Amino acid sequence: MKLRRRSLRALLPALALTLAAAVAPTLATATPAHAAATTSGWNNSSCKPSAAHPRPVVLVHGTLENGTDNWLSLAPYLVERGYCVYSFDYGQVLGIPVFYGLGPIEEGAGKLASYVDKVLAQTGASKVDIVGHSQGGMMPRYYLKFLGGAPKVGSLVGIAPNNHGTTLSGLTKLLDVVPGARGVLKNLTPGLTDQVVGSDFMRRLNEGGDTVPGVNYTVIATKYDEVVTPYTSAFLSGPNVRNVVVQDLCPVDISMHLTLGTIDRLAFHETANALDPANATPTTCRTMLS
Repeated sequence: MKLRRRSLRALLPALALTLAAAVAPTLATATPAHAAATTSGWNNSSCKPSAAHPRPVVLVHGTLENGTDNWLSLAPYLVERGYCVYSFDYGQVLGIPVFYGLGPIEEGAGKLASYVDKVLAQTGASKVDIVGHSQGGMMPRYYLKFLGGAPKVGSLVGIAPNNHGTTLSGLTKLLDVVPGARGVLKNLTPGLTDQVVGSDFMRRLNEGGDTVPGVNYTVIATKYDEVVTPYTSAFLSGPNVRNVVVQDLCPVDISMHLTLGTIDRLAFHETANALDPANATPTTCRTMLS
């Protein structure tokens, strides 16, 4: 029995890698892009918001992603439409570069709070809008709910956000099969275990309601999400909430979790609509070609 337990404990590092790989594919070309820091006009310290788009947009990356690679397509898309756009890294563990979003989610929210203050001071704006992918679409809710962020945010747009915890297509059951797995992973990569359905973090985040007054919420989800499972766990309930499934807009959209936040033109268009609802235009299959 002791030998068996030792063997199981020896599998924990492999389990951690398995769960991490399931959350997001390896970004083989991440290092050069991430090192570039400022790309295609975003993170421009001299950008001043226009009258048409008075709120800067802060982009919040997902788990195992970073503030550059996650946004190589969406950030330029928004810049081209006249927005001041900013991104940052959070959640580094064990000094690992490039792959962020693994630290405690509360700490990531604290970093977001500091970054929003920096953007507001730099631009002179009174509020920002936040767009996040995966964990990045959920983590800002902690900032809004517990860290005083609500008065500083106009809208939160979550692309495939993990708002109510994930089963990770059943893989989270391994945390209870392997003795000690949950505790070891929580110590090594709390940003992963915090996102499991039923975690203490998820219970606290959603206790008393999903939303806070004064903020507009948009959720953009895909039926083919293999990371946030079931995909409906992305949805929010409350006033000023719009939940969107891209297949309801275009049935042939086959985006999964990663592609929804990185290359999906329907998700991009719905993001732009959420940021500027007064000038929103219909999102259809034609949008995929725009």
